[in-house]
Amino acid sequence: MRFALSPEQRDFAAALDELLAGADTPGVAREWAERRFEPGRKLWRELADLGVWGLLVPEEHGGADAEPADAVVALEACGYHAVPGPVVETTVVAPRLLGGDELARVAAGESMVTAAIPPEVPRALDADAADVVLRLDGTAVQRISSDMDSGGRMPSIDATRGLFPAAEHGEVLGAARPHAFALGVLGVSAQLLGAARRMLAMATEYASQRRQYGRAIGQYQAVKHLLADVTVSLTMARPLVDGAAVTLASGAAEPVVMRDISAAKVAATRAALLAARTSLQVHGAIGYTAEHDLGLWLTKVRALAGAWGTADAHRTRVLTAVRGEHAD
Repeated sequence: MRFALSPEQRDFAAALDELLAGADTPGVAREWAERRFEPGRKLWRELADLGVWGLLVPEEHGGADAEPADAVVALEACGYHAVPGPVVETTVVAPRLLGGDELARVAAGESMVTAAIPPEVPRALDADAADVVLRLDGTAVQRISSDMDSGGRMPSIDATRGLFPAAEHGEVLGAARPHAFALGVLGVSAQLLGAARRMLAMATEYASQRRQYGRAIGQYQAVKHLLADVTVSLTMARPLVDGAAVTLASGAAEPVVMRDISAAKVAATRAALLAARTSLQVHGAIGYTAEHDLGLWLTKVRALAGAWGTADAHRTRVLTAVRGEHAD
């Protein structure tokens, strides 16, 4: 099976890239890290105008009722440009947990949503910025409070990510639609792909500019091989992410969905970590500095690698699924 973006998806990706490229997302991310949210909220409103937050929202609630593959396009762009905030939770998880007027506000860009889904997602991301904080307990969706004073925020290697303990009990809103967790994993996988592409682009550009012994370092075979390895890893990961989106839309059984979703997360994590390591190696000491934009993607990838389940946990899911499929 060959996966390729439709003309509409390519146009959507181009529109997102044009918007985000002109939005100074590194500056927005640095403001967000200082818990100054207004620049980020302004960007979120602009993304709402392109329909990002309503992609998976049913049409009767003002959304596009699109496929998971469309959300992958949007979240990969968010990863490429380091858009801060609970983008995965709002884009792909909230439509599985909310309904009615609440969901209409999400589609309109009026409500930023975060969620905890224990045990895999025990803390609510950026609960101090979100308008709605949810917790999924089994199939029950609860609107909860979160400990958002200075002692409640948990540290993250990514300074833009604020992690908050979620209350164990809250107002029950109803039952969740299927695959909320799976969609969260898919969303993070798409973000990782986008971040990996950005770091590869940054490393390639820097290698064409930095000179040693009278030549751009990108002309040396050793550097070319490093960048080629990242390209291959990304090329191998992308079909797994796209394939997982197709599986989600197909109505497949939960074990099959989680097998494909977990495989996508493992591959995307591997590609992003390789891109981070290679980009830092190509940049050298300047890549370690807080002032260089590369650090925004380095720390984000390190955080997303463990978000919504570690690679080891997802490898175990894949192994369990494969063993079950081949059991006598």
